Amino acid sequence: MEMKLVYTGKTKNVFELENGNYLLKFKDDVTGKDGKFDPGENSIGLTIEGVGDINLRMTDYFFKKINETGIRTHFVKANFEDTTMEVLPAKVFGHGLEVICRYKAVGSFFRRYGEYIELGADLPAYVETTFKNDEKGDPLVTKDGLIALNIMTAQQYDDIAEMTKKITAIVAEDLKEKGLDLYDIKFEFGYDKDGNVMLIDEIASGNMRVYKNGEYIEPMELSELFFA
Repeated sequence: MEMKLVYTGKTKNVFELENGNYLLKFKDDVTGKDGKFDPGENSIGLTIEGVGDINLRMTDYFFKKINETGIRTHFVKANFEDTTMEVLPAKVFGHGLEVICRYKAVGSFFRRYGEYIELGADLPAYVETTFKNDEKGDPLVTKDGLIALNIMTAQQYDDIAEMTKKITAIVAEDLKEKGLDLYDIKFEFGYDKDGNVMLIDEIASGNMRVYKNGEYIEPMELSELFFA
């Protein structure tokens, strides 16, 4: 099938297919600093052989499970031989929006609000949205802000929040069965030509913060534990 490169990303390249869908090519490049893998960094830090394959396998696993529940995603199928995933066309909100669901007060949430809450305290599937903007440190944006900026409608925001909580519960339950505790997770959403919201991008170990017996699990170790 003929395909045309339309976007070169940090961890994936995007190709346009003849059938109107797109192909995501997963790379072995990961974000980090000083030669250490760090999902929170905004630049490529190193290359880890096989990371693209394991990220695709986890994404394939969860997207299939989510599709089965009737939640809309862009996932069509994965090809492990060439580390690619075929997806439906989707537009991103603004220049890219990240949606975080938090079960525990850690990371940037605790840095912002630590005077009001203890580290590691439970949160009620707290959903927050941030703009993808490296220079500005991925600034937080509220529902009202997204509506005022004409980035999405109130209905689209409500759909995203509801879908985020449902998807997070699916991931958390799976991890729980393996003795792992999900503290928070990051998603990306887009929308189709009719404005319907859908989950896009990937669900991989680098997008979630997971603990075992109170100890943080590094993303690569998490991938190994997940498929053990």
